[in-house]
Amino acid sequence: MKVPLFGPDNDPGSGFTDLLRSVGLDPFSTVSGVPGVSGAPHGTTVLALRCLDGVVMAGDRRATMGHRISNREMEKVVPADRYSGVAISGTAGVAMEMIKLFQLQLEHYEKLDGRAISLEGKANQLSQMVKANLGAAMQGLAVVPIFAGYDPLRRTGRLWDFDVTGGRYEEREFVATGSGAGPAATVLKVGYRPNLGRDDAVTLACRALFEAADIDAATGGPDVLRGIYPVVAIIDSEGWRRIDDEALRTLFEQISDEHRASREVPS
Repeated sequence: MKVPLFGPDNDPGSGFTDLLRSVGLDPFSTVSGVPGVSGAPHGTTVLALRCLDGVVMAGDRRATMGHRISNREMEKVVPADRYSGVAISGTAGVAMEMIKLFQLQLEHYEKLDGRAISLEGKANQLSQMVKANLGAAMQGLAVVPIFAGYDPLRRTGRLWDFDVTGGRYEEREFVATGSGAGPAATVLKVGYRPNLGRDDAVTLACRALFEAADIDAATGGPDVLRGIYPVVAIIDSEGWRRIDDEALRTLFEQISDEHRASREVPS
């Protein structure tokens, strides 16, 4: 590659980003709303909400690469340990490695100390990992997780969201992140109420993902043809439990029937 030379008439200045632009490289170009990186798959919509006995976490299964679907079966909601879970949006490869390391650190701490770390301590640990990824995030490899779980000390569900700098924020009711977070959060806001039962919370989470997929192209809805449904899990005093696909199939059929009925014109 030839080293570019500049004269007084075309000097890009002292800024490095200006130098990149002068040779045809835009460091802040975007693909699917994420700056800098065009060839890395990205996970999209995930959410969590509190219910009467714990929390419900949910996420669609689609990963995108620009305008292309790169994976239809990505699992963005996974257990961190028995009483907590992580949902990820952002650069898929970085997020998956971060989750593996997070799971390992929680297990390692428990073996060394002889007891599990507190739920808030787990959120702090994940916050430090997100902060450590800040350099990569500035290059477009951002990861924005949701952390939620059952707190045995308080006997209630708790949830946190994060920003790319590692800032963590505990939410009292619900949270959604990813490209479909807007419509998902709207459905959650309209349908949420205190002391929501587990079944109602699962239904509300599925409705939020359904509406997000209807508006946001990067969010995958239920794929009846392939039998692929979102990951939905409950975390309460009994621990992490994932809702099976057969139950989700029935639930999404019910949601689809309701939408179909609402659009029928009275004769």
